[in-house]
Amino acid sequence: MIARKHTIPVDIGGVTLGGGSPVVVQSMTNTDTADVGQTVAQVAALARAGSELVRITVDREEAAAAVPLIRAQLDKQGVDVPLVGDFHYNGHTLLADYGECAEALAKYRINPGNVGFKDKRDKQFSQIVEIALKHGKPVRIGVNWGSLDQELLTRLMDENAQSPNPKDAREVMHEAIVQSALLSAERAQALGMGADKIVLSAKVSAVQDLIAVYRMLAARSDLALHLGLTEAGMGSKGIVASSAALSVLLQEGIGDTIRISLTPEPGGDRALEVKVAQELLQSMGFRAFVPLVAACPGCGRTTSTTFQELARDIQDFIRDRMPDWKRRYPGVETLNVAVMGCIVNGPGESKHADIGISLPGTGEAPAAPVFVEGKKVTTLRGPGASAEFKQMVLDYIERRFGRDGLGRDGLDQGDLRQETSRTAAE
Repeated sequence: MIARKHTIPVDIGGVTLGGGSPVVVQSMTNTDTADVGQTVAQVAALARAGSELVRITVDREEAAAAVPLIRAQLDKQGVDVPLVGDFHYNGHTLLADYGECAEALAKYRINPGNVGFKDKRDKQFSQIVEIALKHGKPVRIGVNWGSLDQELLTRLMDENAQSPNPKDAREVMHEAIVQSALLSAERAQALGMGADKIVLSAKVSAVQDLIAVYRMLAARSDLALHLGLTEAGMGSKGIVASSAALSVLLQEGIGDTIRISLTPEPGGDRALEVKVAQELLQSMGFRAFVPLVAACPGCGRTTSTTFQELARDIQDFIRDRMPDWKRRYPGVETLNVAVMGCIVNGPGESKHADIGISLPGTGEAPAAPVFVEGKKVTTLRGPGASAEFKQMVLDYIERRFGRDGLGRDGLDQGDLRQETSRTAAE
């Protein structure tokens, strides 16, 4: 296991960042926070998908007034995910005028680049910190290169120009980002905020810049770190770029919480960013969230789409059931399932999984051997093989993770078979 950098732990509404705790997954809504119903629905969906912190925009009075209502409705639904308030420009005013909002949030995000300008910057930053102290809330000091403190950047650029050995302009920008975060943290601590109430982030949108900046931050501070590639982009571009940057840092033990900032497709699923974050951490072996489904990529030996369809069905089936299975079957997230497409690697891969099936490839006999914990237990044939294998997965989960043949809420094998039949019909 990779040795994590030991940062100072921060409690955020019962979720711990740093101090050796597992890396936390978080996300952000894109609803109008003033629309209580839509925001509650999206926060709940993100939490169900596995987001352990959810950030919401608090940009105007209507949004600030809605925050305690959102918190109350989430609590009524049993959704206890901590809410983080994202403040820019007028956060000091909104938090001062809407005390219930300040109390309902579990953490405040402050951007030192736009908390205020010129002589107002320090005053307005201090006001937010003092409100956080009053309510016992932690803060994230979140620097973003799109709103970097221009006075600080200009000063460092001027100093660099006068240096006998000037650095590249990009290196100076990196230093400005890091200094903005560290100087702001020093101001917060001078006002009485403990290091156990501060999280730092330094968001940029280029992979190599992000890696460089966070290496600098980690070397110069023991404060908890929030990782994320900002403006990562849409679809595979955003997923690949975020994964490339964050995986390097995580492998070096840097980072206490992550967000994958994907641009959603029009009408797309906001929870995709949560799934990608979970899959990144699970693929690297840092955490387990859902059972892994291994499937071969397909080739000329697998002209049938049967194994692709089964792999998709099993994966979707598992993810859909995970909110319930986490409660009923502790440890089920460590399960490994294999759905393979031909005889070349199929039997071997299936033996390595907890439960696996090797479907027939092109020209192979119409038979699908099934392996459980390395041993062949049966061979499935005919059009019902997929449904039979799904049932075997459910039976295996019940046998391994259930309690004496009963799920934690009392479902027996017959109930499970009904559940599988209903899913197949859907």
